[in-house]
Amino acid sequence: MLAFTFPGQGSQRPGMGRPWRDHESWDLVDEASEVAERDVAHLLLDADADELKDTRNAQLTTFVSSLMVLDAVERLGVSPDMLAGHSLGEYTALAASGALGFAEGVALVQARANAMHDAGNEQPGTMAAVLGLDDDQVEVACNLADDEVWVANFNAPGQVVIAGSPSGVEAAGIQAKGLGAKKVMPLQVSGAFHTPYMTAARDRLRDAIAKAAIRDSDIPVISNVDSKAHQQSAEWSALLSAQLSSPVRWKHGLHAMSELGATAFAELGPGGVLTGMAKRTLDEVRTISVATPEDLDKLLEWLGGEQAASLASPEGEHLFAHERLVVSPAAGIFATAGITDGSLIAVGTVLGSVAGEEVRSPFAGILQSYIAIDTERVAARQPIAWLRTE
Repeated sequence: MLAFTFPGQGSQRPGMGRPWRDHESWDLVDEASEVAERDVAHLLLDADADELKDTRNAQLTTFVSSLMVLDAVERLGVSPDMLAGHSLGEYTALAASGALGFAEGVALVQARANAMHDAGNEQPGTMAAVLGLDDDQVEVACNLADDEVWVANFNAPGQVVIAGSPSGVEAAGIQAKGLGAKKVMPLQVSGAFHTPYMTAARDRLRDAIAKAAIRDSDIPVISNVDSKAHQQSAEWSALLSAQLSSPVRWKHGLHAMSELGATAFAELGPGGVLTGMAKRTLDEVRTISVATPEDLDKLLEWLGGEQAASLASPEGEHLFAHERLVVSPAAGIFATAGITDGSLIAVGTVLGSVAGEEVRSPFAGILQSYIAIDTERVAARQPIAWLRTE
């Protein structure tokens, strides 16, 4: 079983959009710019490290670039069995599941980033990574600091992040070293995320979450808060709100996905931090990081022809590098355009519609067959048709 994971704030890099500038999936950047009323292309192409470090820029660019990678992966016909994202990445996972629309996701992430930025200014805090110390010992170090400092991220064995007041984080770091930590690394962030310092942001975010109109999803998303799989929209309002001031239980979520059957983890988006965490946390796990168009062929090779087929295509069809699946752009009733098998398809050919929204092929090729049946109810990103591209 395949899990897609999505990175959080801190994975952004200057120029991370440049490899995608001429790819079809770049259209998402233009759409995000319209929704956010900001020049997202500039942030992805030309912003320097200092500009990207701003929480409001880091979260928006990481969200958009991760979904750009997802869009490219879906064009290959590869789909996951479960999803998870680290902190901000949880919003990306919800968009990937179809529970959150792209435009709604951009607006919600922007509201989240603004709220967290303002909360950081109102109550200054910082964060640090503690390496080489057990989780419970890191919590002991926070308690011994006798100050405002808490565990913010349980990332992997021997890799825990603490956050709080600058004095509290410094004191807890000293205590952690005394308990045997190999290293305490200050993080360049603008606030004490995932701690009570974010309570003000949490209050502001509730309204934005309600406006986003999160839907039920067919693919389970593992929550940072309780490390459990969720598919019901009613559960996410409380989970996303709680996430801001609760620790990210990433290590626990990885174990939960493994227990659900995940044996392969593909990290989609900038960086590759989550790939390292998966290797550190789980035994005999297969991992890959997909961040550029060049990584797409590596993904197909990593999956293997027949394994990719079993993940992406129903009824035993084999999907190889020269074959593509056209997927549904939305959830609803599918109506076929009635194109016959063997017909030549151009880029943009309308193959049908879902809930009144046209299903256009992003590929040129020969239609092998429809996968969805006329009048069938389909989920967002469900395979609609199978094309051969050469």
